[in-house]
Amino acid sequence: MILESNTICAIATAQGKGAIAVIRVSGTQTKEIVAKIFRPFKMSDNWLDEGYKIHFGEIFDGTNVVDSVLVSIFNAPNSYTGEDSAEISCHASQYIQTEILRLLVQNGARMAHPGEFTQRAFLNKKMDLSQAEAVADLIASSSASSHHLAMSQMKGGYARELKDLRAVLLNFLSLLELELDFSEEDLEFADRKQLTDICADLTRRVEKLVNSFKLGNAIKQGVPVCIVGEPNVGKSTLLNALLNEEKAIVSSIPGTTRDVIEDTMVIGGVTFRFIDTAGIRETENEIERIGIQKTFENIDKATYILVLVDVNSDKHLVAQTISTIKKHTPDKKIFLIVNKIDTNPDYKRQMAKADFSGLSENDSVVYISAKTHENIDDLINLLLAEVNAGNISQDDAIVTNFRHYEALQHALESLHNIDEGFQNGLTNDLISLELRQILHYLGLITGEISEDEMLGNIFAHFCVGK
Repeated sequence: MILESNTICAIATAQGKGAIAVIRVSGTQTKEIVAKIFRPFKMSDNWLDEGYKIHFGEIFDGTNVVDSVLVSIFNAPNSYTGEDSAEISCHASQYIQTEILRLLVQNGARMAHPGEFTQRAFLNKKMDLSQAEAVADLIASSSASSHHLAMSQMKGGYARELKDLRAVLLNFLSLLELELDFSEEDLEFADRKQLTDICADLTRRVEKLVNSFKLGNAIKQGVPVCIVGEPNVGKSTLLNALLNEEKAIVSSIPGTTRDVIEDTMVIGGVTFRFIDTAGIRETENEIERIGIQKTFENIDKATYILVLVDVNSDKHLVAQTISTIKKHTPDKKIFLIVNKIDTNPDYKRQMAKADFSGLSENDSVVYISAKTHENIDDLINLLLAEVNAGNISQDDAIVTNFRHYEALQHALESLHNIDEGFQNGLTNDLISLELRQILHYLGLITGEISEDEMLGNIFAHFCVGK
């Protein structure tokens, strides 16, 4: 994609009241334009060429002083965009910011499009496309775990994994292409066992990336946790206890919650999206039936399911509740939450995990009182341990972007086709086509293969000034 070869400017700080605002400038005319509107108090002949220094001075418009500012100069190619750049730190008056932008435009710059600074960094090979997209994720991060993932991607851990995969694929393809070139001589540059092993290793690595999307997307968007159970077992009380506020209406009347109530909370650096749902039961009330239908829709979307039961409930009724949830979603982990232990001091002797039929070894049981908040911390610690975000290192390749996930799924499909091709004696030219498809999909992620429409869509979602 070819951008206009001119100098751009934009406010890089958020709108609103504050002490300081930062205006960014980037492009070949940066120094020339800044020199026309900025006068440093400590003047030297080569102050504009002294990169990576902060200069104190005034922005002026003719004989009028607009503001006292700090100007930082960054010389190409060692800047964020790879171009000559400057940052002007001024007072955050809306009038002052507008006047400085007006003067910059008046002297040859133009207003930047959303994401254009980062787009130029990508086009100038300061980062690949996956790292550029991580910049937007970093800005949007709202918890320690989502920040950690975005930083990991910006530092290139994910990009290195993709680069390494691409190198292995190119070597794989070259071996097959050599055999095609010498097909008349019937030469074999790699035995089929070696190629099958390479394919198996590539499949394992791409599968790992595909499977990481579930965790990566949950951490980025917030881990969805669905609270389900029969009416009047304390689901809304549990939601209020987890959020530590009166978010949901609590009533002794069964069926009070008829719509989905949702809120987020950052716990231990992880954003959780807790979803309180309508009680599951047979009902003739049309509105309540719609609410129950939404309950099952949210179960499908949830990463974890908190199945809430009353400590005083009949065990057969508890088993029925577990069976209903398991039948609907057999593969998801269940946390069976036995509530209202404050009403039954003898619960430890009366109930144990083994007493609940239908639970798998992977499921957990927690005894709580949502009303008194007893053992709520135990439940939170179990959820945090399950997410286990703290074990993600800077070098881990975790997929958080749905565009990447789709491309990797297509790559995995081609790898499966190659494996089947080896087993069925597929010719090298057809296997080579599949390999080129995989290289194409990986290139879409890193930006080695890019389309104007795709790039425009990606950077259009950035904030102006970044």
